[in-house]
Amino acid sequence: MSVVRAKVLTRIPKKSVVAAVCEQIEEQIFSGEFAAGRALPPERELCRMLGVSRTPIREALARLERAGLVAVRHGGETMVLDYRETAGLDLLPRLAFDAAGRVRAEVLRAGIEMRAALAPEVARKCAQRSAAGTKFRLREVVSEMEKVNGHSAEGLARLQELSMRFWALALDGAENVAYQLAFNSLRKVYLQMRERVAEAMADELRDIAGYRAIAKAIDGGAPEAAATATRAHVALGVEPMMALFRSRRMKA
Repeated sequence: MSVVRAKVLTRIPKKSVVAAVCEQIEEQIFSGEFAAGRALPPERELCRMLGVSRTPIREALARLERAGLVAVRHGGETMVLDYRETAGLDLLPRLAFDAAGRVRAEVLRAGIEMRAALAPEVARKCAQRSAAGTKFRLREVVSEMEKVNGHSAEGLARLQELSMRFWALALDGAENVAYQLAFNSLRKVYLQMRERVAEAMADELRDIAGYRAIAKAIDGGAPEAAATATRAHVALGVEPMMALFRSRRMKA
C-alpha cells in the first residue's frame, strides 16, 4: 500500500503542540495532499518531520480519529478517511478556513445554502411546537429591534446580536437538536468574521417587518406562513453573503 509523502509538513512550535499537529495534518487532508484511502506516514516519521515526541502525535491522531478524519488500524497504520463521508458538522468551523486564515469559498457557500434551506424549517417547527413563553420572547426581541437605528455601525451590530437571539429562541421552540447543532456550527464560522457578515447581511438584519412576520406566524401557530415569511426574509442576505465569500483570498 502506498504511503503519502511527509515533505509538506513543517516543524511544530513549542506552544499548543497537540493542536498544532492536528492543524497541520488536517490542512493536508483538506487540501488533498493526504488523500483519502492512503496511509499517513508512520508515527516515527511524523515525529521526525514535526520535531515532537510520540505523545503529542498519538494524542493528535486520536483527536483526528474522533473527528472522523483518520482511522487507526491494527498494527498502528493510520488511514486517511474521506471526511465528506465520515465527519460531522462540528468539522465545519475548522474546514471553513485554510492554514493561512483564508476562507474556503466553497465551504462558506455550502453554509449559506444550508442556512437558507434550514431556517424556514426551524420557523415551521417552532410554529408547530413552541410554548407561549417562546412566542412572547420572540415578540419582545422584535420590539427591541424596532428601537434600533440599523443604519449606524453600532446599530447594525445590535441588530445582529438581536437576530442571533431571535433565532436561538426559534431553535429552542423548534425542539430539534439536529437543527440546533447545525446552526451552532454555522454560527461559529460566521462569528469569526462578525463585522463583515453584518455588513453583508445588512438588508436582512434591517428587515424588521420580516422578523415581525415570522414572529406573528409562529405566534399564530401557522407553520406554512412562518416558513414562507422566513424564506423571503433570509433571501435578502443570500446573494450579498455569497458575494462576500467568492474571493478565496479573503481572510477571517
